[in-house]
Amino acid sequence: MKTTAAVVALVAAGPLMLIVPVVGALAAGGDVTCSDSASPAVDADVVADQVADALENGEADPSAVPGLDDPKEQVPHAVTIQATGAAMDIPARGQIIALATALQESGLRNLNYGDRDSLGLFQQRPSQGWGTAEQVRDPVYASTKFYEGLRQVSGWESLTVTQAAQAVQRSAYPDAYAKWEPLATALQQAIDPLVSAPGNEEPRNGLGCDDEDGSDGSEFGDIPAGALPEGYSLPANAPENVRTAIRWALGQLGTPYQWGGSCTDAHGPDAMRRCDCSSLMQMAYQAAGVELSRTTYTQVGEGEAVSVDALKPGDLLFTQGTAEVPEHVGMFIGSGLVVHAPKTGDVVRIATLADWRDQVLVVRRIV
Repeated sequence: MKTTAAVVALVAAGPLMLIVPVVGALAAGGDVTCSDSASPAVDADVVADQVADALENGEADPSAVPGLDDPKEQVPHAVTIQATGAAMDIPARGQIIALATALQESGLRNLNYGDRDSLGLFQQRPSQGWGTAEQVRDPVYASTKFYEGLRQVSGWESLTVTQAAQAVQRSAYPDAYAKWEPLATALQQAIDPLVSAPGNEEPRNGLGCDDEDGSDGSEFGDIPAGALPEGYSLPANAPENVRTAIRWALGQLGTPYQWGGSCTDAHGPDAMRRCDCSSLMQMAYQAAGVELSRTTYTQVGEGEAVSVDALKPGDLLFTQGTAEVPEHVGMFIGSGLVVHAPKTGDVVRIATLADWRDQVLVVRRIV
């Protein structure tokens, strides 16, 4: 998963026991080392070039930076880790710690194997309460859980990378994180402009001809012909900021889904600025001047809970996973319709409430 404007209300850890997770260090792959060694020399400018090349062209030199031998795979994961941290209001230091941890644990790869039952970017173990095997291989979920664990470490801001990472991971090789700090720092600095939210912008209206400035909402993006049922109009009795959020979301219809994307430029060429399900919700409400956090795991704790039988336009509907840790979200827009970003290979689209109703786990009213 922009995006730093939202103040995140975190979901309670519950049975995850994040204070003392035990994650085994992975002893496979050339980039995942189990012994401490000198930090590789890092040229920040070269790292920045590799990040740009991997994101813009899908290509980068695998020999340019030690530790980034597959930038096309690794850089998007780094962006997701950092964007999740920004969404949770984690400062740069915490993002660097997370990147260094993922470099050590998995080489910034979303692994489907590891020591014992360790999986994913952070090699988190389902048996130790981090989540299901599917969840820990979701980069946004895995990053969120790492940051939640970091926040529970008293005084983490003043700890070294090794101390902070080890407090969360409980690795069998605690001294191995330090060598990744230079590369993690260079990555954080290169990625930061891509995930930082625009600052202090006035929210735009886009409510149609009722606006004082006569705006028709087109600045939020054109609505493709046929994307909405004939006769649909913004809910007349909804609060103004809800109407704005809905119109903004509708302006992204037809744009490609991007897992971990920030939804800050869904129509643009940069895949990581397109929308996933939760960033679509976040940025829609940001356009309306309403703060909302970045992930389904945190959004499900915001606003107030309401019944699916008492829906109002703008309500968020959570599906898949569990009520405590849902994995998908859409917005009810009235007239029996839901707007959402479904999955990889699909586009932002409209679904019917009838198709969603039996799958809804939680409904949250943000406004």
